Amino acid sequence: MDIRITDDTKLPTPASPAPTTESAATTTTAEAPAPPRQRARRGFAAMDPNLVREISRKGGKAAHEAGKAHEFTSEEARAAGRKGGLASHAKRRTAQPA
Repeated sequence: MDIRITDDTKLPTPASPAPTTESAATTTTAEAPAPPRQRARRGFAAMDPNLVREISRKGGKAAHEAGKAHEFTSEEARAAGRKGGLASHAKRRTAQPA
């Protein structure tokens, strides 16, 4: 297959692989599959831990000063823990013993 450009310059055609007599099922490759590429760290994950800690500290202080921060009382914490435990173990409570 020849590819022509408007100025009649021929580009080289890609070489086709040589035909093999072995079936695809019997061929093996010595190369291991490439490991998955690691994702680039972004946002807070890419920052210095001390800088992240400082930003978080300032955010917490600002939330408390603005009155937007919520501090659980022991009663609220107990109710939240009970609700989470009931939700995560619902199948255990409804299962009938064999």
